[in-house]
Amino acid sequence: MHRLIVAAAAALTVLGGAASAQESIKIGYIDPLSGGGASVGEGGLKTFQYLADELNAKGGILGHKVEIVPLDNKTNPQESLVQAQKAVDAGVHYITQGNGSSVGAALEDFVTKHNSRNPGKEVLYFNYAAVDPAMTNEKCSYWHFRWDANSDIKMEALTNYMKGQPSIKKVYLINMDYSFGQSVRTTARKMLGEKRPDIQVVGDELHPMLKVTDFSPYIAKIKASGADTVVTGNWGQDFALLLKAAADAGLKVNWYTYYAGGAGGPTAIKQAGLEGQVFQISEGVPNSGNKAAMDFEKDFRAKTGISVWYPRAVNEMRMFKAAAEKANSIDPVKVAAALEGMKFEVFDGGEGFIRKDDHQFFQPIYISSFGSLADKTKEPFDEENTGWGWRIVSKIDTAQTMLPTTCNMKRP
Repeated sequence: MHRLIVAAAAALTVLGGAASAQESIKIGYIDPLSGGGASVGEGGLKTFQYLADELNAKGGILGHKVEIVPLDNKTNPQESLVQAQKAVDAGVHYITQGNGSSVGAALEDFVTKHNSRNPGKEVLYFNYAAVDPAMTNEKCSYWHFRWDANSDIKMEALTNYMKGQPSIKKVYLINMDYSFGQSVRTTARKMLGEKRPDIQVVGDELHPMLKVTDFSPYIAKIKASGADTVVTGNWGQDFALLLKAAADAGLKVNWYTYYAGGAGGPTAIKQAGLEGQVFQISEGVPNSGNKAAMDFEKDFRAKTGISVWYPRAVNEMRMFKAAAEKANSIDPVKVAAALEGMKFEVFDGGEGFIRKDDHQFFQPIYISSFGSLADKTKEPFDEENTGWGWRIVSKIDTAQTMLPTTCNMKRP
């Protein structure tokens, strides 16, 4: 972590030279490299650095080298704005972020205001994981593109699967207390009520984001409620520590999650002995059967020491290159225009596209469960050396992931 923070400081120093800014395309990576979110932030940084290397090995983007500039925001919206301004002052025209929709909303507002005040110096915000639906609905911006399915899209898929599971009778909701976690709880209640009115919601809890170190009091409440299923949008340490407390208490229920596969999650699931009881909604799994994706996975793990948590980041960077080539320009205004409506073959196979109305990317998504792998030749990738991996239980094609938007896009 110390090396990453030093790298972040050095990156801003390097950005000071105008010649350097002209020679390469610099992407400001604004995510946590310290504090409670550091484990996922570090994984994201490794991912984008790997993807930049992949592009640069093939000539970069229109001959320009791609450079990732790490900027530690400590998962804090105010600090994110400070880092974004530093990057912009140094000539960065592209920023990417994913961890925390409160941060995402702040950055979306930042680039919108900056671009309206600074014509000719526009900045694009590429969002790879901040999934509050508002960001592509009432708060949508022309200068924001999201490559992850929003929270409502994911909950629609999860609850469609859950409604066909007759064993689910009592559900407990536990989420982080910020815009995304609040969206998960509200949408889960609404959609479960519509699709399975017989299901009881026996608990609904919000907790401080990335501040709880002992989840045993929360687990005690879940246990006392008689819940057979938990629905959570927790990520990073807030998922890993939640499952650790469940293991310590011997809580054996089914878990429907957004981000169980992140840092520490697989280890905690294995320690809890929850084989086949933890489900995740995502845009891909390592053992997808797609040869190109699995070859990428193998090389990525060898070079970074982690698995591909973010197939959507792969789509983001490859589509950035495709848009620049389509526009024959690295000007953010022209790249944004080229991205609108773009169709693209996604990382794990199948076609995705960016909806012009709100800049939401749509793609096939999957529900998978975590457990032992029966055939190591077809399923070679386990997670965190647990011997367990993700197995697809349901695929939702692109057309079935689409939800309407209320976005009223203001275009330049």
